[in-house]
Amino acid sequence: MNVQVIMRDGEAEYAVLPWADYQALLASSGKAPAVAEVASPVVAAHASWRELREARGLSLEHVAREVGISPPYLAMIESGEREASDAIQHGLRRALGVKSEPAS
Repeated sequence: MNVQVIMRDGEAEYAVLPWADYQALLASSGKAPAVAEVASPVVAAHASWRELREARGLSLEHVAREVGISPPYLAMIESGEREASDAIQHGLRRALGVKSEPAS
């Protein structure tokens, strides 16, 4: 079995394994196979990072830590004092569980 372990602060936080291995683990435990479809809300172009964070009940500190930036820097992004780079925007979307709005 090919398993990737993701560490945080020196402790194992997540284990990532191939989908087929995951399905085999479920089958061996007597559980029903998992469904691969995961719904993800779409970010409206007008929604602000603060609105998205607050709508999910997440603290500024939590989201900043997930993105890998400081809380004061995230506060500046949310207030419009700083513009988020593409990499930070990607991290924010990941941390907030959203995806980009489809191009028209």
